[in-house]
Amino acid sequence: MVRRRVAAGAAIVVLIVIVLVINGLLKSEKQQSLKTYNREVSTLAQESDNQVSHPLFVALTASSSKSALDVEQQIDELRAEAQTLASRAKALSVPGEMVSAQRDLLLALDLRVEGMIKVAALVPTALGGQAKQAAAKIAGDMEIFLASDVIYSQRAAPLIQQTLAANGITGLTTSSTRFLPNVGWLEAATVLSRMTGQAAGSSSTGLAPGTHGSALIGVSVGSTELQPEPTLNHIAASANPTFTVIVEDSGENAETDVKVEVTVTAGGKQYKSSHVINSAQPGSKYNVEVTVNGVPQGVAAKVEANILPVPGEANVENNKGTYLAIFGE
Repeated sequence: MVRRRVAAGAAIVVLIVIVLVINGLLKSEKQQSLKTYNREVSTLAQESDNQVSHPLFVALTASSSKSALDVEQQIDELRAEAQTLASRAKALSVPGEMVSAQRDLLLALDLRVEGMIKVAALVPTALGGQAKQAAAKIAGDMEIFLASDVIYSQRAAPLIQQTLAANGITGLTTSSTRFLPNVGWLEAATVLSRMTGQAAGSSSTGLAPGTHGSALIGVSVGSTELQPEPTLNHIAASANPTFTVIVEDSGENAETDVKVEVTVTAGGKQYKSSHVINSAQPGSKYNVEVTVNGVPQGVAAKVEANILPVPGEANVENNKGTYLAIFGE
């Protein structure tokens, strides 16, 4: 009887050990599948920015001064690349707990394909002498790219992070993606200016020879100089902060009516204000003060400072700065 009891006890111990080992293996396998999914989504997000978005907006900028055939061919190739990324996303091995995140990921990438198809269809019209009409339609289609950015940043990426944390996985990031480089592309006049170098309503003549343009040198609030993202700036300011935007006339010509905009996005809302420089001289710098009212305190916010393109400005890469901040007394 003693030997039987000892044997039974040993069997129970062995069974418990086996169960623990199996549970450990299953947990390890589950965590690995979640990590793999996060890594693959991050790769797709980075490739969407680097291989589609960036070359697309480079191709669109001053496209009227380039070979129309080359521009059309390049954008069509980028559309195909966007479709490839969406197909790769559909083929991912998706852990059960990531189903919701996967649904939002696919929606974001499918929207980018849809936007690429529509923009590609309008490029021949824009380069064929009907730039003004096409620019208005292209600006409307840019909202599709903005929607994809919101879905990814507010749904897909947070759901992935929540699932990782719920399964004891920490220290991993999910790559961000921003297909629409700035909100200027949502305005028909800005699209026209960036694609043709001309302001809405202007003709192809009448511009002074030489380069035209502005550059954003820096942004500060009081004594706090803002550092670009991903740095989080802590700003001791009221709900109505005044931003000092340093603007340089970086072209070879004097400019008039240079508009500077500051947009603060916080708590799901946008707070926006602007100021106009009446006259700017080549090589001169100007401190432009822009007060934005009603900014929420103590919550994460995104600050975007943007100098709208002047007539004839082709390079707008240095017109904008994006900053992350928390405002508080």
